[in-house]
Amino acid sequence: MKKSLLLLLTIALFQTLIAQDKRPERLDSLFTALYAKKQFNGNVLVADKGEVIFKKSYGIANEETQQKINNNTIFELASVSKQFTAMGIVTLQKAGKLDYDDKISKYIPELDFYGDVTVRNLLNHTGGLPDYMGLFQQKWDKSKFATNEDIVKLVAEHRPEANFQPGEKFQYSNTGYALLASIIERASGKSFTDHLAETNFKPLGMTNTFVYRSRYEPRDIDNIALGYIADNSGNKVRPEHFGNQIPFYYLDGIVGDGMVNSTLDDLLKWDRALYTDKLVNDADKAQIFNEADTKDGKGSGYGFGWGVGKSEKYGRIANHSGSWAGNLTFIERQLDNDKTFIILQNNDTGLNVVPSKEVRKILNNEPLEIKKTINLTAEELEKYTGIFSNENFPIKIEFFVKDGVLMGQGDGQGAFPLDNYANHTFKFDPARISLVFNLEDDTIDFTQGGQSFVFKKEK
Repeated sequence: MKKSLLLLLTIALFQTLIAQDKRPERLDSLFTALYAKKQFNGNVLVADKGEVIFKKSYGIANEETQQKINNNTIFELASVSKQFTAMGIVTLQKAGKLDYDDKISKYIPELDFYGDVTVRNLLNHTGGLPDYMGLFQQKWDKSKFATNEDIVKLVAEHRPEANFQPGEKFQYSNTGYALLASIIERASGKSFTDHLAETNFKPLGMTNTFVYRSRYEPRDIDNIALGYIADNSGNKVRPEHFGNQIPFYYLDGIVGDGMVNSTLDDLLKWDRALYTDKLVNDADKAQIFNEADTKDGKGSGYGFGWGVGKSEKYGRIANHSGSWAGNLTFIERQLDNDKTFIILQNNDTGLNVVPSKEVRKILNNEPLEIKKTINLTAEELEKYTGIFSNENFPIKIEFFVKDGVLMGQGDGQGAFPLDNYANHTFKFDPARISLVFNLEDDTIDFTQGGQSFVFKKEK
């Protein structure tokens, strides 16, 4: 009888705690507010010890058809793909087909002039290799798609100097991860796509995860989110709107630093598997989720495909962000507390934000900083309109009212909404812009990223 009563009390207490969990409501309020301000368009999943406490979709997957995003929508992951490239290397090391400390010239002899750069250096961004994107912008025929083999050929032809000696310091490198994809292909004898599918995706039942280059090898895929950027008027457009001369287009054939596509549920399967030995053991995880030492003493802050760090409040954290061709992504794993959140967006217009700090606080039941904005009517906002400039600032900025909101727009850039604060102050937090209007002398004290300018209204 006592045991039954204790069990009932335990169940009642558990149900009460669940009922009191305000995190889902707070998360929805956060993302609903961002969506209303056109600062979010995508999917969110938040889990605590593997239990999904929040999963919701906001916005449109295809602007032309008006197809809505749902929980099963597939997103291009951009640089969040790097963790899968890294795991592709780990599986080859476990199979005895390479060693982390092999020089990259063992697999790519065309680049032997980079000397002692190793596979490990590429994994943790300590190789010092120059940026391939800048080289392609200068030297590539942009009427053609570039592939990973083209990176090897172009770098071998022009031999750009390394930025520093291997292991000297950390410098984030898309070049390194593109070359890792080439190493995977040469060491495995398989395509990058097939190797990841066989070693990562299929074993975990990630049925909606694959490598996909939408412009280089287009095909029909149901329920995929198309990426959108902004044109000069702030309208959402596909990257190809600007033709084939932009990197989003002519670099679409390159894999390793991006191009994995996935869903919320598949990424949660990935997260859960990394707490087990299904793919890797504890020794492997010690490599994957710990930073490398560097000669400058600062450390890499990066493991194998993950940014890594530790805080007193949250313990060890592994996360990664991504931004490419209109896709804006983020995944975080709080390793000591087994908390996870995944944010996938198919808009990157300059307005979109990834509210990782806010989600982290809500997930850990912390209060958010409340920003005390004020409401102004459209008529009251009119006194802040006009074109303002500063001779030492490269662009003019026009301020105008749209749908009851004060908007700012620089020359040739998209428009952005401003939040109203007391004392004639306006802010656009995603770009760290703060404006204080001085109505008497028609000037603005403009601050962005710690730099300040005085803008004068043009007559």
